[in-house]
Amino acid sequence: MTRILVVDDEPQILRALRINLRARRYDVDVAGTGAAALKAAATHPPDLVVLDLGLPDIDGVEVIRGLRGWTAVPIIVLSGRAGSEDKVAALDAGADDYVTKPFGVEELLARIRAVTRRLGTSSEAVPALRIGAHTVDLADRSVRRDDGTEVKLTPTQWSVLEKLLRHPGKLISQRQLLQEVWGPEYQNETNYLRQYLAQLRRKLEDDPARPRHLITEPGMGYRYRP
Repeated sequence: MTRILVVDDEPQILRALRINLRARRYDVDVAGTGAAALKAAATHPPDLVVLDLGLPDIDGVEVIRGLRGWTAVPIIVLSGRAGSEDKVAALDAGADDYVTKPFGVEELLARIRAVTRRLGTSSEAVPALRIGAHTVDLADRSVRRDDGTEVKLTPTQWSVLEKLLRHPGKLISQRQLLQEVWGPEYQNETNYLRQYLAQLRRKLEDDPARPRHLITEPGMGYRYRP
């Protein structure tokens, strides 16, 4: 059973999500503060986190960074902050998706299903691939620098990277990437792609400002250049 940790300081939201998620056979833990969330995640590691940014003790972005220090668990932000700067900050910190309050429960459930589908994506055996000074092994979902250091990627970063690396040299359209990674309802969220490609370049390219392997084709899409 998938364990979801819901983090929000509004008791009515915690109660509503606990009821709705348990009705759909999710195992649910709840926390009302950032500190309680980090403790709960460490004590009973969740399979997915639904996180409010406006917490009373620790800003939600810092909670994301705290989680990302040791886990790649998918994180869906649920927040009343609708500004693009807040979304960028959360995505840059390692969030996988962003839902703005007020929200529909069915929309949130659809995004949870999309994330869990990405977690279940299988990797067919493929040879190891190179990006700069890194070796990417899609079979065991690992990235290592030439010095042996492992580079950690979030589940969504993996999904984006895998779509590109499985088709070397081929242009993958923005619409195709959004549909295959996030789902058909995300076909206009091109800002997601910009953020995740920027994150991947910072982690994998020798010079992220002048990428040699993860290439943007303006107005069209992206490609992996071996």
